[in-house]
Amino acid sequence: MKSKKIDISKIDIGISEKDRIAIAKGLSKLLADSFTLYLMTHNFHWNVTGPMFNTLHTMFMDQYTEQWNALDTIAERIRSLGVVAPGSYEEYEKLTTIPAVKGKPKALEMVALLVAAQEATARTARDLLPLVAEANDQPTTDLITQRLDIHEKTAWMLRSLLEE
Repeated sequence: MKSKKIDISKIDIGISEKDRIAIAKGLSKLLADSFTLYLMTHNFHWNVTGPMFNTLHTMFMDQYTEQWNALDTIAERIRSLGVVAPGSYEEYEKLTTIPAVKGKPKALEMVALLVAAQEATARTARDLLPLVAEANDQPTTDLITQRLDIHEKTAWMLRSLLEE
């Protein structure tokens, strides 16, 4: 009895190629926003000064560490869908919705910029949910739900620092 040769180039996970590519494109935008947010947060960790230095320095470290770990999860989901994950500054710059930070903001400006970046990343994730639901892609739904929870909670915590 001859064994049937398996075509490893064909992906048959129950999601059409068209949907896999569309979802991967959306996840690539989320990866770009997540990387940009990571880089911004790490930059602020290094460069924060003032009376809130210790609090913000430590908080930013916790946040960029969490964000760094999320990058791998997002990129690996893109790969699981059979698409190459973006991985260069040039690609991220084209895909991100987060504007570059100019100069060295003061501590509370850093916090406000991070609130906006956390919210932008949440919006990017949320925009992908209808397509993911339509494609019945539960692993991506789970990933997005987890990211939304973290970005919304982090935005709230940062926003709380800006209240009088």
